[in-house]
Amino acid sequence: MTRPIDRPTDSPSLVHRDRSASPEPAGGPAAAEPLASPEPRLDEPFEVTPEEMPRHVAIIMDGNRRWARARGLAEMEGHAAGVEGIREIVRHAVRRGIEVLSLYAFSRENWARSDEEVGGLFMLLEKVIRNETEELVGQGAHVRLLGRMEELPPETRASIQEALDATAAGKRLQLNIAFNYSGRTELVDAARKVVAQGLQADEIDEEVMAAAMYTAGLPDPDLVIRTGGDERLSNFLIWQSAYAEIIFCPTLWPDFGPAEIDAALVEFASRQRRFGR
Repeated sequence: MTRPIDRPTDSPSLVHRDRSASPEPAGGPAAAEPLASPEPRLDEPFEVTPEEMPRHVAIIMDGNRRWARARGLAEMEGHAAGVEGIREIVRHAVRRGIEVLSLYAFSRENWARSDEEVGGLFMLLEKVIRNETEELVGQGAHVRLLGRMEELPPETRASIQEALDATAAGKRLQLNIAFNYSGRTELVDAARKVVAQGLQADEIDEEVMAAAMYTAGLPDPDLVIRTGGDERLSNFLIWQSAYAEIIFCPTLWPDFGPAEIDAALVEFASRQRRFGR
């Protein structure tokens, strides 16, 4: 018999508590409209200047299970296909000169899924870290985990730590993997850190809070992309994304590639960012 998954024992996410809102209609939410900008071909000139590029791109990788179901495959095959796609996205981020890339891989809300799926996701993470660490080192990526690492199984923590250590010298790309991550949990952890510092209420400002976040020392996301057609942030980098441009792409994550990244970058470059001015 497979050992049950050890789940976090603190309060469950509010999203899993009873709510009075009506359930989502059958078939799920309607897919978002495709991006207005035409998708550039990779063999065409890329017309976004370095000054127009986002420094930090964050991606909510959604649609693995729907991708698998549409093909009559097991859901874990969808997750495996999604993981395979990360390699080329990382390469393309380096190619385009993106400084920081944050990927939402596993939320704390995902603990509510079956033991089989949660365990499979952990095994998949361990496998991809082992297989891709050399590639990440070669790409000059520096890996950081965003989330409560202490809640993960010991073997998963060990694999992650190996990748963190091996890529510590990377200078070309800061790669953040949000795993066992929740934006609200991050805010709770930041508040606890600030309290532990013994600061008085009038000493706490945005700078103090930003320094207590998992992303301390990094620029906030300029661009947040969500694949799969749904239009919400799903508790991802909710402090950091206050002024991010957001693009919802209908493409399911396993089919999301360099052309879709470029389309989002072209769209980002076309927007005027006023920051309330």
